[in-house]
Amino acid sequence: MKITIQKIFPACAMTIAIAVGFALPTVASAKQTGAVFISSEKDNLITVLDGKTQQQIAAIKVCKRPRHMQLTKDRLRLIALCGDDGSAVVIDVATKKIVDKIPLQEGAEIFDLSPDGKKLYFSNEDEATIVAVDLASKKILSEIKVGQEPEGVLVTPDGKTLYATSEVASLVHVIDIASRKIVKNIEVGQRPRRFALTPDGKELWVTCELGGSVSIIRTADYSIKGTVKFQPKGFRADDITPVGVTMATNGKTAFVALGKANHVAVVDVASMKVQNLILVGKRAWGLALSRDNATLYAANGLSDDVSVVDVARGRAVKTIKAGRVPHSVVIDD
Repeated sequence: MKITIQKIFPACAMTIAIAVGFALPTVASAKQTGAVFISSEKDNLITVLDGKTQQQIAAIKVCKRPRHMQLTKDRLRLIALCGDDGSAVVIDVATKKIVDKIPLQEGAEIFDLSPDGKKLYFSNEDEATIVAVDLASKKILSEIKVGQEPEGVLVTPDGKTLYATSEVASLVHVIDIASRKIVKNIEVGQRPRRFALTPDGKELWVTCELGGSVSIIRTADYSIKGTVKFQPKGFRADDITPVGVTMATNGKTAFVALGKANHVAVVDVASMKVQNLILVGKRAWGLALSRDNATLYAANGLSDDVSVVDVARGRAVKTIKAGRVPHSVVIDD
């Protein structure tokens, strides 16, 4: 399949009305609350757990179909993108209250923030674009045309490069942020979804949902280093649908949610070998790992719960109800 990929001119400036204005990161960061935030798509809710007791401490009603979430760089606020609302809500982490709402576009999927926290980049699945929003001026800065059904978005720590997946084209687009141009298209497995960058920045891990695999890209030259294929016993190939992925802080271990295969794979990064398969709930999707690498949370979309995994023991030790169709997990630690 041939897909024409071109840069389009920056969209006309569109003011995003925010009642108070979006607070940009300050030098001082917030004291971590330890709270665990879980978005659930079908009840327009973000459930908040106490990280120590794992008991629910809040339930925040938000916009339609909350999905991807991320803390701001100062960790004072949580941004949650709502897939059926064309917007994102901004939540004060300390008070658990909505403080702003940011209109985006219909079809908005996944986002990432620039390292300085001043810009938000999101994928628009309907328009096949990557859109940049300036949070201070409340204007859309640019729209870059990419392959059909873009989803994953990742900005490199130096703020110079953006990676985006195209599910239909099975490509990873490498975008130069300064010029707003695609500089490389990398063929990966079928239906790429999400990213994890190793802490040293040398490898980009890409989950490929319909390939039942992860493609590993060398960021130095954008070559494919290898592919990790998942084959949990008792599951058909089309049930092995990896989406969520996260890395241990030391870069030695990757965790991959296997979707309808109801497991999380534990992968040794150096050898690219699967070390363990951890049984969790139905359709494991979003993952979040605590900073001490001790606890992993897996959002299970079809069992309406979150599995709490003891990483050292290599198994789920608790299941917590978390709204209807939980999607993503963020830990404020």
